[in-house]
Amino acid sequence: MPPTEQPWKEPSANKQKKKKAISGELNQPASKRKLSRSKKKRPQRSTEQTLQSLCECFGDLKDPRVKRSQRHRLIDIVVIAILAVIANSDTWKDIQIWGECHEAWLDTILELPNGIPSKDTFRRTISRIDPQAFQDAFLQWLRGMRKGLKGVVAIDGKTLRGSKAGGNKPLHIISAWATEQNLTLGQRLVDGKSNEITAIPPLLKMLELKGAIVTIDAMGCQKEIASTIIDAKGDYCLAVKGNQETLAHDLEQCFEQAINDDFSGSGQEQFATSEDKRPHGREESRQYYSMPVPETMRSKSDWKGLQSIGMAITYRSKDTDGEVRYFIMSFANNVEKFANAVRSHWGIENSLHWVMDVTFREDECRIRNDHGGENVSWLRRLATTILKNDTTRKDSIRAKRIRAGYDVNFLQDVINSISLQN
Repeated sequence: MPPTEQPWKEPSANKQKKKKAISGELNQPASKRKLSRSKKKRPQRSTEQTLQSLCECFGDLKDPRVKRSQRHRLIDIVVIAILAVIANSDTWKDIQIWGECHEAWLDTILELPNGIPSKDTFRRTISRIDPQAFQDAFLQWLRGMRKGLKGVVAIDGKTLRGSKAGGNKPLHIISAWATEQNLTLGQRLVDGKSNEITAIPPLLKMLELKGAIVTIDAMGCQKEIASTIIDAKGDYCLAVKGNQETLAHDLEQCFEQAINDDFSGSGQEQFATSEDKRPHGREESRQYYSMPVPETMRSKSDWKGLQSIGMAITYRSKDTDGEVRYFIMSFANNVEKFANAVRSHWGIENSLHWVMDVTFREDECRIRNDHGGENVSWLRRLATTILKNDTTRKDSIRAKRIRAGYDVNFLQDVINSISLQN
């Protein structure tokens, strides 16, 4: 009787081959072998189905053009624009060129009654669409990603410096960003950074905040904003500075007393973190302190839902004097939860604003006429959300945009992944 073959003893074999030989899988036809975990096929959805869902979301969007000048369908213009922005297009001309280069493929998924629109058609049409309706339609398309919103929702503003023209001020956009889901939730155009206070409440009312913690810098530390968040069944973690002089003084006094007592009071908590491998060899350490709101604090009753207060001290490199910041929170005293909220707020700077400047070169964009600047800004943020939530390939946003510009199959995978979450 011939000896039993042991193929794993051959020099070219490996442990995986041994495992397959023992299980008998090695003798099965390739078509019947089990796919490894990394190669299992994910559920697929056609691009036609994805675009159909997008068309349904834009069904009620008002076309700003007069009837006699509508040579191209509104949905065709919008779809080409968002696909082109994902695929590394930054200007109206870029969008037109990308559309012309991919016209054969676009013709299989869109009607295109008169071919690809010109750059002027893209500019005139998108610049005249109502920004709020434009956002609402896309957010409806992303409804699956917005379900069960949790974690930190960071609110912050960004100036589009390239939009300054003549004596006009540059556009200033205030955005809401879900840091855990890398998801853009909405934006509002404001007349300069000084007017962020008036734009934040309407922006908050657009959002579903139940279960989320809203973080805003010191400019957003306002009683009306705190009340709006609580009314929406969310929580807040608001930075406090000199614009709330009485509150800032009260917080400083509370923590000065706690430090003198070596944080031995009831409910007082401490937490520390350190990062040794920062860029340029910089070392950073942070110390967080929190406590329930003292009964003696003068401004306690002025802030709806206020439950705890916090102090964060940041030390960089070998600095002996750290940067001290104070916060008020509507959630029960929990120093680690407070520390996570403070650090997560920077997600809007690192994951959104930095990407806008470096990858999308937003500060170089001079689009500002009508609603053009605001709507194109929204397309960039939407593209960032889509690319950050794509799991088909692990790569940078810049690399994914370049690949999407060359590879239509990859672009389809990116778009289809949105529908799979709805």
